[in-house]
Amino acid sequence: MWDMPEGTVLAFDFGEQRIGVAMGETLLGIAHPLITISTPINDERFAAIGKLIEEWRPSQLVVGLPLYSDGAESPMTALSRRFANRLKGRFGLPVWLVDERLTSVMAESMLAEAGLRGRKQKPALDQVAAQAILTTWFESPGLAV
Repeated sequence: MWDMPEGTVLAFDFGEQRIGVAMGETLLGIAHPLITISTPINDERFAAIGKLIEEWRPSQLVVGLPLYSDGAESPMTALSRRFANRLKGRFGLPVWLVDERLTSVMAESMLAEAGLRGRKQKPALDQVAAQAILTTWFESPGLAV
């Protein structure tokens, strides 16, 4: 395991309509789904994120970086990078980007194990994907923004 600073971490599964959020503690290395921010309006998104940062006081933030299965960048990759840069600029916290190629599959599998399938997964999918992104980050930090 790499030498990560101690503290709370918030992770984000960025989407144009919804942002899944998870939190975890570096000391334990365990991530938990937290909330899904369901609005396409940036001011509302960042207000909600600001409240979460105020409440949880994270030492750093993690954003999933969507890539095609071959590792090539997708149109969402640039949007996720922009979101990560805005987080860093607005909140002044270290921000990490993590390859999220396998996190949706992980999230669907975790929800299926919990007995949620199909449409029942939708409300929790984004925050569980954020949980998978954070779990991935605990194992390997990805890239600093």
